[in-house]
Amino acid sequence: MRIKRLLRHPATWVVLTAGAVAFGVALYLFQPWRLFTTVEVNEASPVAAAPSSPQGTRPTGSEASGGAARPEGQGATGQGNGGGAAVLAEGAFVSHEHTTTGKAVLLRLADGSRVLRIEDLATSDGPDLRVWLSDQPVRKGNAGWFNLDDGRHLELGALKGNKGDANYAVPAGADLTGLNSVTIWCRRFSVSFGAASLT
Repeated sequence: MRIKRLLRHPATWVVLTAGAVAFGVALYLFQPWRLFTTVEVNEASPVAAAPSSPQGTRPTGSEASGGAARPEGQGATGQGNGGGAAVLAEGAFVSHEHTTTGKAVLLRLADGSRVLRIEDLATSDGPDLRVWLSDQPVRKGNAGWFNLDDGRHLELGALKGNKGDANYAVPAGADLTGLNSVTIWCRRFSVSFGAASLT
Protein backbone atom coordinates (compact mmCIF):
# COMPACT_ATOMS: atom_id res chain seq x y z
CA MET A 1 0.00 0.00 0.00
CA ARG A 2 2.80 2.43 0.92
CA ILE A 3 4.55 1.75 -2.42
CA LYS A 4 1.32 2.39 -4.34
CA ARG A 5 0.84 5.71 -2.52
CA LEU A 6 4.43 6.70 -3.32
CA LEU A 7 3.98 5.86 -6.98
CA ARG A 8 0.90 8.05 -7.15
CA HIS A 9 2.76 11.05 -5.72
CA PRO A 10 4.04 13.50 -8.43
CA ALA A 11 7.31 14.06 -6.55
CA THR A 12 8.14 10.37 -6.87
CA TRP A 13 8.00 10.59 -10.66
CA VAL A 14 10.10 13.74 -10.66
CA VAL A 15 12.78 11.98 -8.61
CA LEU A 16 12.64 8.84 -10.76
CA THR A 17 12.87 10.87 -13.98
CA ALA A 18 15.79 12.93 -12.67
CA GLY A 19 17.56 9.76 -11.60
CA ALA A 20 17.06 8.14 -15.00
CA VAL A 21 18.41 11.25 -16.77
CA ALA A 22 21.44 11.41 -14.46
CA PHE A 23 22.13 7.72 -15.05
CA GLY A 24 21.91 8.20 -18.82
CA VAL A 25 24.27 11.18 -18.73
CA ALA A 26 26.76 9.23 -16.60
CA LEU A 27 26.67 6.34 -19.06
CA TYR A 28 27.27 8.73 -21.97
CA LEU A 29 30.18 10.50 -20.28
CA PHE A 30 32.00 7.56 -18.74
CA GLN A 31 31.03 4.77 -21.16
CA PRO A 32 32.19 2.15 -18.63
CA TRP A 33 31.71 -0.72 -21.07
CA ARG A 34 34.72 0.58 -23.01
CA LEU A 35 36.97 -0.73 -20.25
CA PHE A 36 36.14 -4.15 -21.67
CA THR A 37 36.26 -3.36 -25.41
CA THR A 38 39.20 -3.43 -27.81
CA VAL A 39 39.49 -1.72 -31.17
CA GLU A 40 42.42 -3.19 -33.06
CA VAL A 41 43.90 -1.50 -36.13
CA ASN A 42 46.77 -2.76 -38.29
CA GLU A 43 47.78 -0.11 -40.81
CA ALA A 44 50.86 -0.70 -42.95
CA SER A 45 53.91 1.46 -42.39
CA PRO A 46 54.42 4.27 -44.94
CA VAL A 47 56.81 2.99 -47.60
CA ALA A 48 57.64 6.11 -49.60
CA ALA A 49 61.37 6.68 -49.65
CA ALA A 50 62.51 10.08 -48.42
CA PRO A 51 65.87 11.84 -48.55
CA SER A 52 67.29 12.08 -45.06
CA SER A 53 69.61 14.66 -43.58
CA PRO A 54 73.32 14.00 -44.05
CA GLN A 55 74.77 11.87 -41.28
CA GLY A 56 75.70 13.95 -38.29
CA THR A 57 73.20 16.75 -39.03
CA ARG A 58 69.72 17.40 -37.75
CA PRO A 59 66.53 18.54 -39.46
CA THR A 60 65.71 22.19 -38.85
CA GLY A 61 62.60 24.33 -38.57
CA SER A 62 59.26 22.59 -38.84
CA GLU A 63 60.96 19.30 -39.73
CA ALA A 64 62.60 19.01 -36.34
CA SER A 65 61.03 17.37 -33.35
CA GLY A 66 63.99 16.65 -31.17
CA GLY A 67 65.78 13.97 -33.22
CA ALA A 68 67.86 13.49 -36.32
CA ALA A 69 66.67 11.51 -39.30
CA ARG A 70 68.04 8.04 -39.80
CA PRO A 71 70.03 7.26 -42.93
CA GLU A 72 67.82 6.26 -45.83
CA GLY A 73 67.45 2.54 -46.32
CA GLN A 74 67.22 1.58 -42.66
CA GLY A 75 63.44 1.62 -42.85
CA ALA A 76 60.98 3.81 -41.06
CA THR A 77 60.54 1.53 -38.11
CA GLY A 78 63.33 -0.96 -38.39
CA GLN A 79 61.11 -3.38 -40.29
CA GLY A 80 62.78 -3.06 -43.66
CA ASN A 81 60.11 -1.26 -45.66
CA GLY A 82 62.04 -0.98 -48.88
CA GLY A 83 63.95 2.27 -48.43
CA GLY A 84 61.54 3.61 -45.90
CA ALA A 85 60.66 7.09 -44.74
CA ALA A 86 63.11 9.24 -42.81
CA VAL A 87 62.73 8.97 -39.04
CA LEU A 88 62.69 12.44 -37.47
CA ALA A 89 62.10 11.32 -33.88
CA GLU A 90 60.77 8.38 -31.87
CA GLY A 91 60.01 7.27 -28.36
CA ALA A 92 58.34 4.62 -26.19
CA PHE A 93 55.07 5.16 -24.37
CA VAL A 94 54.85 5.37 -20.60
CA SER A 95 51.64 4.71 -18.70
CA HIS A 96 49.52 7.46 -17.24
CA GLU A 97 45.87 6.99 -16.26
CA HIS A 98 45.78 3.61 -18.01
CA THR A 99 48.54 1.09 -18.67
CA THR A 100 49.94 2.03 -22.07
CA THR A 101 52.74 0.46 -24.10
CA GLY A 102 53.98 0.90 -27.64
CA LYS A 103 56.16 3.16 -29.74
CA ALA A 104 55.64 6.49 -31.53
CA VAL A 105 57.68 7.37 -34.63
CA LEU A 106 57.61 10.71 -36.46
CA LEU A 107 58.31 10.16 -40.17
CA ARG A 108 59.01 12.37 -43.17
CA LEU A 109 57.94 10.88 -46.51
CA ALA A 110 59.46 11.46 -49.93
CA ASP A 111 56.85 14.08 -50.83
CA GLY A 112 57.75 16.10 -47.73
CA SER A 113 54.64 15.17 -45.80
CA ARG A 114 54.96 13.98 -42.23
CA VAL A 115 53.24 11.14 -40.44
CA LEU A 116 53.16 10.09 -36.82
CA ARG A 117 53.11 6.30 -36.69
CA ILE A 118 52.11 4.52 -33.50
CA GLU A 119 53.23 0.90 -33.36
CA ASP A 120 52.36 -2.01 -31.08
CA LEU A 121 50.02 0.19 -29.08
CA ALA A 122 48.22 -1.39 -26.16
CA THR A 123 46.07 0.85 -23.97
CA SER A 124 42.52 0.99 -22.68
CA ASP A 125 39.64 2.00 -24.88
CA GLY A 126 37.84 5.11 -23.73
CA PRO A 127 35.60 8.03 -24.69
CA ASP A 128 36.86 10.82 -26.97
CA LEU A 129 40.48 9.65 -27.22
CA ARG A 130 42.73 11.85 -29.35
CA VAL A 131 46.33 11.77 -30.57
CA TRP A 132 48.17 14.95 -29.66
CA LEU A 133 51.65 16.34 -30.13
CA SER A 134 52.54 18.54 -27.16
CA ASP A 135 55.32 20.87 -26.07
CA GLN A 136 55.04 19.67 -22.47
CA PRO A 137 57.46 17.12 -20.99
CA VAL A 138 56.38 13.53 -20.45
CA ARG A 139 56.36 12.76 -16.75
CA LYS A 140 55.98 9.31 -15.29
CA GLY A 141 53.15 8.37 -12.97
CA ASN A 142 50.36 10.63 -11.73
CA ALA A 143 52.49 13.75 -12.34
CA GLY A 144 52.10 13.26 -16.08
CA TRP A 145 48.35 12.71 -16.24
CA PHE A 146 47.26 16.32 -16.70
CA ASN A 147 50.14 18.55 -17.86
CA LEU A 148 50.19 17.73 -21.58
CA ASP A 149 47.53 20.31 -22.42
CA ASP A 150 49.17 23.09 -20.40
CA GLY A 151 51.09 24.57 -23.32
CA ARG A 152 50.93 24.29 -27.09
CA HIS A 153 49.57 21.12 -28.64
CA LEU A 154 48.57 19.85 -32.07
CA GLU A 155 45.74 17.35 -32.50
CA LEU A 156 46.29 14.72 -35.19
CA GLY A 157 42.81 13.21 -34.93
CA ALA A 158 40.82 10.62 -33.04
CA LEU A 159 42.64 7.51 -31.85
CA LYS A 160 41.93 4.89 -34.51
CA GLY A 161 42.28 1.94 -32.18
CA ASN A 162 43.57 1.19 -28.70
CA LYS A 163 45.59 -1.74 -29.96
CA GLY A 164 47.90 -2.24 -32.95
CA ASP A 165 49.57 0.00 -35.54
CA ALA A 166 48.18 3.24 -37.01
CA ASN A 167 49.33 6.27 -39.01
CA TYR A 168 48.31 9.87 -38.23
CA ALA A 169 48.98 12.54 -40.84
CA VAL A 170 50.57 15.78 -39.65
CA PRO A 171 48.81 18.79 -41.21
CA ALA A 172 50.79 20.36 -44.05
CA GLY A 173 52.72 23.39 -42.91
CA ALA A 174 52.32 22.59 -39.20
CA ASP A 175 55.23 23.91 -37.13
CA LEU A 176 56.47 21.03 -35.01
CA THR A 177 59.22 22.99 -33.33
CA GLY A 178 59.12 22.18 -29.63
CA LEU A 179 56.38 19.56 -29.96
CA ASN A 180 58.50 16.79 -28.50
CA SER A 181 55.80 14.67 -26.85
CA VAL A 182 52.92 12.55 -28.09
CA THR A 183 49.96 11.64 -25.90
CA ILE A 184 46.86 9.49 -26.11
CA TRP A 185 44.62 12.21 -24.70
CA CYS A 186 41.12 11.76 -23.33
CA ARG A 187 39.59 15.09 -24.33
CA ARG A 188 36.39 14.50 -22.38
CA PHE A 189 38.17 14.27 -19.02
CA SER A 190 41.40 16.14 -19.88
CA VAL A 191 43.72 13.31 -18.94
CA SER A 192 46.54 11.42 -20.65
CA PHE A 193 46.16 7.65 -20.99
CA GLY A 194 49.84 7.37 -21.95
CA ALA A 195 52.57 9.46 -23.59
CA ALA A 196 55.96 9.22 -25.27
CA SER A 197 58.90 11.63 -25.51
CA LEU A 198 60.02 12.10 -29.11
CA THR A 199 63.82 12.20 -29.36
